[in-house]
Amino acid sequence: MTEFSFYHLERAPLERVLPRLLERVLGSGLRAVILAGSPERVEQLGSLLWTYDPASFLAHGTAKDGFAGDQPVFLTTDEENPNAATVLVLLDGVDAEFKGGFERCLDLFDGKDSGAVDAARSRWRAAQGPGNTVKYWKQDDAGRWEQAAEV
Repeated sequence: MTEFSFYHLERAPLERVLPRLLERVLGSGLRAVILAGSPERVEQLGSLLWTYDPASFLAHGTAKDGFAGDQPVFLTTDEENPNAATVLVLLDGVDAEFKGGFERCLDLFDGKDSGAVDAARSRWRAAQGPGNTVKYWKQDDAGRWEQAAEV
């Protein structure tokens, strides 16, 4: 059984939302795998997680860094779970066959891109399998997350 959470990014960009979600994941004592759409995106996200807040950073790594099993957050373009994560984060419209092997799957998509929204709707329908919980989160006018649906 997997809990799927779809995050409709409308008010804040991924670069502001992702680090905050990962802070919550790590604050709960969990590990995450981030599945991105390209190696360039993995590099961009790696830089972001080191620099998003001058007073903080999120420990993470990629295959190039080595020690994958030690990383609390692992960035990749491959369907893999080398750090024994329980949370999968899907970005860039990427879908994954192995997502059901995680306790939680966070699917972040750009609400200003109609193609991304349509693709997320397809992933939403596909996630509604037996035993799964599927939640839809959107940002209110102040940019706070509010749950708008649950199946």
